[in-house]
Amino acid sequence: MVTLGRGLVDRWELSVELLPGAVHSRGSGRALIAAGLAMAPDGEWVWAQVAAGNTASLRAFLAAGFVPVCSEVLLSQHAD
Repeated sequence: MVTLGRGLVDRWELSVELLPGAVHSRGSGRALIAAGLAMAPDGEWVWAQVAAGNTASLRAFLAAGFVPVCSEVLLSQHAD
């Protein structure tokens, strides 16, 4: 599944999801990323958010030409 849409500050954002039963590690993720990029308007920046611990997705997006811009760690304090 590929999702391309406007996200925060009206920027184009891409996400992909390999559904259950999909063959992993055969370029499926990169093919989905390429399909999503093909739907983006020419010349527009496209952003994706990938958790650093999700190595399969990180590798797929890096292989598709994405580059890291920053990293963030979200912390929360639960008040009792």
